[in-house]
Amino acid sequence: MKEEEFKKVLKERAFKIDVNLNDKQLNQFFMYKKLILEWNEKINLTAIKDDEEFINKHFIDSLTIAKYISKDNKVIDIGTGAGFPGIPLNIYDDSNIILFDSLNKRLKVLDNMIEKLGLVNVKTLHGRAEEIFKNKLYREKFDIAISRAVANLNVLAEFMIPAVKVGGYCICMKAGNIEKELEDAQKAVEILGGGIEKIDKIILPDTDIERNILIIKKIKDTPSKFPRKPGMPAKDPIK
Repeated sequence: MKEEEFKKVLKERAFKIDVNLNDKQLNQFFMYKKLILEWNEKINLTAIKDDEEFINKHFIDSLTIAKYISKDNKVIDIGTGAGFPGIPLNIYDDSNIILFDSLNKRLKVLDNMIEKLGLVNVKTLHGRAEEIFKNKLYREKFDIAISRAVANLNVLAEFMIPAVKVGGYCICMKAGNIEKELEDAQKAVEILGGGIEKIDKIILPDTDIERNILIIKKIKDTPSKFPRKPGMPAKDPIK
């Protein structure tokens, strides 16, 4: 797909989810895709190479949660990987976002991309969620925590909920049927201080790709013993 066609398709599909991209943003998205594919030769960032899939599964998918975030929110993207959904959200609305990941090598690549894309209000943070969100500098400091395809919800809840202040939200982006996952995570969400507020089910424009956007509200402080030490949430999820 040539550059102009790529930008045309991206603009049209974004418009269908009420996201209006200007020329500068479209240029940044195209450059972002190029940078990811260039770096992908050195470090694994994505298995997706096809432009059509890139638009749908990376960019449009990330932008589906733009409507839940305002510019004055302090946001952390947990398990950001190649920068999804945080960088697309920042390109679109200059959102105040920290890209958090456990792999420092990948974050150094994101730092390079952020600089080349000329982005502001977006920074990277390296660490393990089990350690970072015990630290008073980061624990319950964020308005919104976001994650995309990171872990099962009963594990993910222990990574996300401690990051968010009371009254804030966790936005979990999930594919497929999540009924069993929700059932298994109900107790963990409650113990950690959250409550499942709603699930928005969507289909990405011009595709048959289904997505679930799960919204968890932080109702009360997370008990001090959570998150548990590294590895424990995945090894022994709250039941």
